[in-house]
Amino acid sequence: MAHFAAGLGERLRGPQRNRQPESRAKGGPFAYLLALIGLLLTAGSRAAVASPSPAVTQDLNGTVRNEHNDPITGAVCTLRGGLLPTQGLSTNSDEQGHFVFPGIALATYTLSCAAVGYQPVVKSDVTVTEESYPVLDFILSKEVVVRQRVEVQAKAPGVEQQNAAPPAQLNATQLRTLPLIEEKFKAALPLTPGVVRTPDGKINIKGEVESQGLLLVDSAEMVDPVTGAFSIEVPIDAVQTLSVYKTTPLADYGRFSGGLATVETKAPSSSFHYELNDFVPTPRIKDGGHIIGIASDEPRFYMTGPIVTNHLNFSEAFEYDVNNQPVRGLAWPNNEIKTQGFNSFSSFQYIPSDRQVLTGNVDVFPLRREYADINSLIPQTASSNYGQKGVSTGFTDRYLFSSGGILTSLFQYMKFDSNAYGQGPEDMVITPEGWGGNFFNKYVRYSDDEEIAENYQFAKKRFLGTHDIKAGTEIDRRSYAGSSLSHPVLLDRQDGTLAESVNFTPAGNLHATDTEYALFAEDHWAFRDNLSVDYGMRYSYQTIGEPAAFSPRAGAVYSPGSSGQTIFRGGIGVFYDRVPLLAGDFTQNPERIVTLYNEQGVPLGPPVTYQNAYIEVQENGRQIVPSHNRLDSTPHNLTWNLEADREFTPAVLLKASFLSSRTFQEFTISPLYEAGVPPTLLLTNTGVSRYDEFETSLRLRPIQRADVSFAYVHSKASGDLNTLSAIYTPFEAPVIVPNQFGPLPSNIPNRVVTWSSWKLPRELTLSPVFDIHSGFPYSAIDVYQNYVGAPDSRSFPTFASLDLNVTKDFRITFLPWVRNHKLRLSVSIFNLTGHYNPRDVYNNVTSPYFGQFAGIEHRLYDTFVDIVY
Repeated sequence: MAHFAAGLGERLRGPQRNRQPESRAKGGPFAYLLALIGLLLTAGSRAAVASPSPAVTQDLNGTVRNEHNDPITGAVCTLRGGLLPTQGLSTNSDEQGHFVFPGIALATYTLSCAAVGYQPVVKSDVTVTEESYPVLDFILSKEVVVRQRVEVQAKAPGVEQQNAAPPAQLNATQLRTLPLIEEKFKAALPLTPGVVRTPDGKINIKGEVESQGLLLVDSAEMVDPVTGAFSIEVPIDAVQTLSVYKTTPLADYGRFSGGLATVETKAPSSSFHYELNDFVPTPRIKDGGHIIGIASDEPRFYMTGPIVTNHLNFSEAFEYDVNNQPVRGLAWPNNEIKTQGFNSFSSFQYIPSDRQVLTGNVDVFPLRREYADINSLIPQTASSNYGQKGVSTGFTDRYLFSSGGILTSLFQYMKFDSNAYGQGPEDMVITPEGWGGNFFNKYVRYSDDEEIAENYQFAKKRFLGTHDIKAGTEIDRRSYAGSSLSHPVLLDRQDGTLAESVNFTPAGNLHATDTEYALFAEDHWAFRDNLSVDYGMRYSYQTIGEPAAFSPRAGAVYSPGSSGQTIFRGGIGVFYDRVPLLAGDFTQNPERIVTLYNEQGVPLGPPVTYQNAYIEVQENGRQIVPSHNRLDSTPHNLTWNLEADREFTPAVLLKASFLSSRTFQEFTISPLYEAGVPPTLLLTNTGVSRYDEFETSLRLRPIQRADVSFAYVHSKASGDLNTLSAIYTPFEAPVIVPNQFGPLPSNIPNRVVTWSSWKLPRELTLSPVFDIHSGFPYSAIDVYQNYVGAPDSRSFPTFASLDLNVTKDFRITFLPWVRNHKLRLSVSIFNLTGHYNPRDVYNNVTSPYFGQFAGIEHRLYDTFVDIVY
């Protein structure tokens, strides 16, 4: 939930639609259409041969208690078997120790439950039938336990089912109880080690910005097709688990060179259930305690149940968002980022037979954000607005063959339109103290993304151990059309005289299309209970990128002895990204015309026009090619990791790991102005980045009703600074200086992050988060925005913030509609200690304020009320 606001004001108005013709890969649409028809026919034929009477689904319920019959909160229960994914489904027990797996098809399963400090328990042959299934009761005793991994994902008899690089995970309970600056799943990502949110709001995983990573929701891609940014939300009430992979040995994951974030949503239930959360608006409270309007109003609603009894189940998660977020360093009322939008995520589950499960979803996500990039040095008048609208819809079909193999088919379509524009037509002015005038650029983009994937999980094979073999194919087509229009940018000296002007040629009509075809095969080979190996290969072909990319991956897990208390892991892999569509049409952008002036305002020479060009660097030299043709280059990454896990006592689990990541052939932009060479704004494929990380984490349960997580990360992130994402996402940079190699914006060498949950008497829960890390880097610049000294060689003060969320359950008996339900009041406090955390800095060496920090974050408060059903 957001924290402050006023009336929203006038809604944003996007540029008028003016779609340009799209460029298409030769033969690509026909191949795509044939694949889509084949997929639909496959799904339809499987449904046709299924049993004529649709099977029933059941909600599988259970409780987890200790030997004294007390409920255990936060126990992880994992269900495997049937048509479930190979890794199974996981859920957590609530405050009463209750857990539920909704909408489970009729089959036989294995169910395990584990909690820190307790012996895991496994129940085999859990057979779900048409009759109502009794509540399963798990009694966990305090004994030495074998863990699947430090995070206590589930009980495992050995390492034969484990991954060489398990993800960091947050479950639905943690997402609801931990203090988040906004009630969005993306706000929880920085709580995981190795994930950093930079001051500009971008998520970075293992040093790489989010546009080089990938977000999957129920295995389908959910990013902006043009930029790759994590711009698409899923209501937090629909999220079951949030996982972050810094690397993985699994070859079925591809199309990223940074990190991978996955969201698994809650399955629809066969019984009705609904929730109403955060339905009380937050007032804006100004000095003196006066209430002036509404700060934010973000009600959320979740409902699930059967549409047709025993046939079709559904769920709907809806959240509405009106948020006026204040920015420190600017005076009220001209200091607010105004956001309005909603998010609707609908899921459907249909089970034709006990061998087949069909699931579908529809996600709608319009958003308008006014004054999106204001800070202490950028007033509202010089800022840019941002808007987006779109819909994503798709289905997944899982079919179980009599041999035990599972065929999974996925189709997803997404329509994503976005626009950005300034506050008026005035020239933009950049001074040593910040920005003035009106933001210079406006763009409109109409994009879509179609994805088809089919894979087959073979039945377990036995040869020198056991083999879990999986193979599949994917087709992903992205395209966009749009335009970009800019007006002049003026760079003023401290005395107000003009130093430089940047003009632009007329609007550029932009369009790009890329289709990727991929094949993969992988095997999880368990030699014995304490040793397993993952290995696989992925091949991909992109119509404007790398024509033949091979991505081998391998990893191993080993546990010495028979206790399983110590586990060693390691792996290495190559990861090929998707080509940014912004690179595909770079040469069609408006060209920049630069003029320099002396202190008397006289031009130092004629205007210089920088022509846009793409230089492809290969082993046999450099070649200028049109970027709207094949680029023959795709960013790729090589990552390896080592990890050791140790259980000292049933309540103390320790992990230590090292990860090294190298990314090559990143697209960078840099002006070239040399004698004998025409002035050129160059896009090249020579960018590199490096990231090294040592992490140690501790998970413990000091008492039965407490759960504590502690992590320390020492890391170094460096690379080319003028990446395509840095120049064009989310808004185009007004001035482009020569590219340099240096510390990346996400480089914070030392970080400690810890969070915990404490259950207290009288239905009170305390959930603190403490985050302390090295200050973010910044560069000293001159009046022309050129670097003075080494880039990013300076840093902000050490950041430290203690955030706390306190919840209290109570009842109101005189209101009939909530008489039988609890109300939960939550109060969140951010930066509880009021630590000095500046957000901005005067970094221009010609400013009298050079080196002074601004935008000091104060203590913030937030409250919301939920109805607990």
